[in-house]
Amino acid sequence: MHDDLHLPHAPSYGFGSCDCCAGTPQRGRRLFTGLLAAGAVLPAWAREGVNVGDRSGFTKLVSAEQIEKAAGLQYQQMVGEANQQRALLPQSHPQVQRLRYIGARMLPFTEEWNPRAKQWKWEVNVIASKQLNAFCMPAGKIAFYYGILAQLQLSDDEVAAIMDHEVAHALREHARERMGKSTATRVGIGLAAALFGISNTGETLANMGAQLVALKWSREDETEADLVGMELAARAGYDPQAGISLWEKMGQASKGAPPQWLSTHPAGKTRIKDIGASIPQVADLYARAPKPDKRFPPAPATLA
Repeated sequence: MHDDLHLPHAPSYGFGSCDCCAGTPQRGRRLFTGLLAAGAVLPAWAREGVNVGDRSGFTKLVSAEQIEKAAGLQYQQMVGEANQQRALLPQSHPQVQRLRYIGARMLPFTEEWNPRAKQWKWEVNVIASKQLNAFCMPAGKIAFYYGILAQLQLSDDEVAAIMDHEVAHALREHARERMGKSTATRVGIGLAAALFGISNTGETLANMGAQLVALKWSREDETEADLVGMELAARAGYDPQAGISLWEKMGQASKGAPPQWLSTHPAGKTRIKDIGASIPQVADLYARAPKPDKRFPPAPATLA
């Protein structure tokens, strides 16, 4: 297993790589998620599960087709880099099969959150790196680093909590939103629409690819991904309580010299408390959901 893997096309974001350790959570389009946890009364027409509001209007400044194509190219380059360094686990590896099984159970519930998900070419790969990280790029490009599976000894429910959290970022188009905000700031809304309209030049894709590598999530993005991911896991038959045990493990992993993702995404008591307070929103969904017909053992500490 590699501890010096060089993947220049891997994104800097991923499980925990956010800016949520600083400042106060923004009050905006997801404000009412706090009201839900506090027991606010919902109208009869409210959907079952979590409620996080509409996607940001800033997503309209960036073409979905272009960002998905750029992400696909970026992902394939990263996979190629890993393969060249003999760090890409084969499809037959038990942990690859495990993650793909868990992902397949989640997929039927993605379209409700984003209709485009139906046409995405979903991929799940495992990289033989000691890093504690996982991510889902736009258009359903998922990767786990073996280190997070082995060091945290994740159960299937905890794997689902991570995977569905990362998938939620893609479904809610957080990368597209952030790039839209960056575009609006840099050149103004009018020019942004012109630059990211129907054009599909190689230069635009290259610029998008560079932005995808450098993105980091905000605290607001992370809160939304926690909620949407929790619902996806519950509907797929994985215990939403696993989010609590997952973050407790992260807290243990942060002792001593913390991994990079923990330095920006702390596993504090507040986050665990917030996850616990939100579980009632998905408890009935989980109770009714068909449960997995396969269970897999945690990843061995070392690769065979």
